[in-house]
Amino acid sequence: MGRSGHRPSPDGRSRSPQPAPGSERGAERCANDGGERRMIDIASPEIGQAERDAVDAVLESGMLADGPEVRSFEEEFAAYCGVAHGVATSNGTTALHAALEAVGVGEGDVVVTSPFSFVASANAIRLAGATPVFVDIDPETYNVDPDALEALLAERDDVTAVVPVHLYGLAADMPRIVELAEQYDLKVVEDACQAHGAEIDGRRVGSFGDAACFSFYPTKNMTTGEGGMVVTDDEAVAAAAASYINHGRESGPGGGYEHASLGHNFRMTSIAAAIGRAQLEKLPRFNERRRQNAARLTERLEDAPVETPVEPEGYTHVYHQYTVRTDDREALQAALEERGVGSGVYYPKPINRQPAYLDGEFGGDCPEADRAAEETLSLPVHPALTEEEVEAVADAVRAATEVTADV
Repeated sequence: MGRSGHRPSPDGRSRSPQPAPGSERGAERCANDGGERRMIDIASPEIGQAERDAVDAVLESGMLADGPEVRSFEEEFAAYCGVAHGVATSNGTTALHAALEAVGVGEGDVVVTSPFSFVASANAIRLAGATPVFVDIDPETYNVDPDALEALLAERDDVTAVVPVHLYGLAADMPRIVELAEQYDLKVVEDACQAHGAEIDGRRVGSFGDAACFSFYPTKNMTTGEGGMVVTDDEAVAAAAASYINHGRESGPGGGYEHASLGHNFRMTSIAAAIGRAQLEKLPRFNERRRQNAARLTERLEDAPVETPVEPEGYTHVYHQYTVRTDDREALQAALEERGVGSGVYYPKPINRQPAYLDGEFGGDCPEADRAAEETLSLPVHPALTEEEVEAVADAVRAATEVTADV
């Protein structure tokens, strides 16, 4: 029973495109030397000659840590997001931490975020000295429910910021969240770690809040190996983040051993930035391929007993994950594995159910997050998939759900 609503569209392009450049490994995965199908992976980073050449150039330069390569990547990624400033970091978690510090979140502050995300979304808030409080999610988008956020803000007068998470590659309802933030005088730090290139009415995530954060972990829509980025239109926020990730140094002459404030070494290396610059050039193709793969999966699963992802009107989903909902996830996942299809559970336990977050100060129950944690399963959608593999994923789900429905 494919879920009703707007479906991912290939925007007029073929539903059966050629594999993205560098995806020749996908064909190799189809069969081993004995002719048996290999596992179709849930993720497969695409690293090609452009990345190798860029890394070689950095190695030849001898400037391996922070340097001009990082500055260029910051400028290019910020421009991609439609904002003025970028600050590259060592990973997505340090980007979140630095952004929160840079917008002024600290001891005694209360920050609202989603319970249905990777734990770093909340950990960064605590590392900045503040207290995270969770509000429930929309059961269709898996992002923060703006109605739940509004209800919480009406009840409490101690909230100072909100960290909306753009989960699985779909933007949260930023127009509504920004409206509430303005009404209640809140800072907004977007957690866009899974949403490189996602849009609302043509405007990319990363450009809605006071700051936004991205991760370049290998499974993300683009990678630097490990890395992160803070983006912002606010020059002061950018300067504060750049200082915080560099031991509290200030930029400019004499800044090398002048430490104006407390900070960390959260810097990105030039090697990582070189990979990132090459990946950024490919990101539009990667995202389009993900959207095409998602469109085909949704089409094939329309009458299967799973709920497929939605794409609200005006939104552009970039499918970091293609996540379905099922009544018997364990059985479906086991059946897919038997058929050579990898899958993943993101996430099996909401953050507010984690041992580190059982204290009551973090908010109450979030039943929709609990239900999503029990029923969601992510399928392969990455750009390295061949057409045959996309069909194999859909075939496996259809066959597996027929089996589980009879149990």
